[in-house]
Amino acid sequence: MLRTLIGLLGLILSVTVVQAQSGYRVSPGDTLQVEVLEDPSLNRRVLVLPDGTFSFPFAGTIQAGGRTVGSIRDALTSGLSPQFAAEPNVYVAVAATALPELVGTEVDPDTDAIYVMGEVNAPGLLDAKPGTTLLQALAQAGGLTRFAAGKRIELRRREQVLYYDYLRTGKKPSVGGSTVLVPGDVIVVPQRRLFE
Repeated sequence: MLRTLIGLLGLILSVTVVQAQSGYRVSPGDTLQVEVLEDPSLNRRVLVLPDGTFSFPFAGTIQAGGRTVGSIRDALTSGLSPQFAAEPNVYVAVAATALPELVGTEVDPDTDAIYVMGEVNAPGLLDAKPGTTLLQALAQAGGLTRFAAGKRIELRRREQVLYYDYLRTGKKPSVGGSTVLVPGDVIVVPQRRLFE
């Protein structure tokens, strides 16, 4: 009884998958599972190339891009028929689809990656326009928190650590607020000490 139920469930799932794939149009980057009942050595996964084709033994190059699974199966069957005494039983299924393009994640080539961490209201990656200054980046990061050590802000550039005094306490900092940032710069705003 249990075997019958499992078999029936498997049949229902396979029919559902076939129905779902029947209207799907294959695109470059998809992976197809091809099975030939008469010759299991031909069973394989094939990748649809950027030009929309794939190669299959004895059938040659098959156009798959823009076609349905049924259309591809028919093309494979006719390509393989001369190799068999009777028309072979060919099954084609979409094993994996091409990765979809991620919407809204395009990288703007006109921005520089600047990182801000520590006592700012919005730490993290900033996509700053070229020419952005240190002070502008701090503003873009939401400004300093009330716990920020404003006179000890660090600008880390490659191997260097440069200091900026936002509060202008009189000590000569190594950089000013108008210092132009370069891609990869990291701004670190440390936490204020107890009596600072």
